[in-house]
Amino acid sequence: MDNQLTFRYATIADIDQLLLIEKTCFATPWDRASFEHEITINKHGHYLIAEYNNEVVGYAGAWFIYDEGHITNVAILPTFRGRKFGKRLMEALLILAKQNEVSYLTLEVRASNLVAQTLYQSLEFQALAIRKRYYTDNQEDAVIMRVDFDNNQTEEA
Repeated sequence: MDNQLTFRYATIADIDQLLLIEKTCFATPWDRASFEHEITINKHGHYLIAEYNNEVVGYAGAWFIYDEGHITNVAILPTFRGRKFGKRLMEALLILAKQNEVSYLTLEVRASNLVAQTLYQSLEFQALAIRKRYYTDNQEDAVIMRVDFDNNQTEEA
């Protein structure tokens, strides 16, 4: 396990790196204004940065609204994949959700992204439904996944 992998909240100073990750990882990347809004204005937004040896290698974001949570984005730079960084980032996000008393998290994932679906299933997410033609770049379907928490148990970060 890489002990040099750390997590912290995203700040406005991270936006250039977040934009690079977006352009590298997604067909329809978010723009600067979206990140600025999420980090500075959206009181429900929670964005974690994954750093390896002080280099930003990925991030994950979610909205926590009352007891509901929705994961907006998860990305690890391709050169750092295959090292369980994505799983550790997701675990950190799940802990953050529990600390914020979220009862469940949902997300959408491309139907063709079996690697991500397998990761989410390993974290107890279950496929609920298909959202037809969800992705605007190629009209691909999204799989809606959800994980429920037992908030009677506490977990340490």
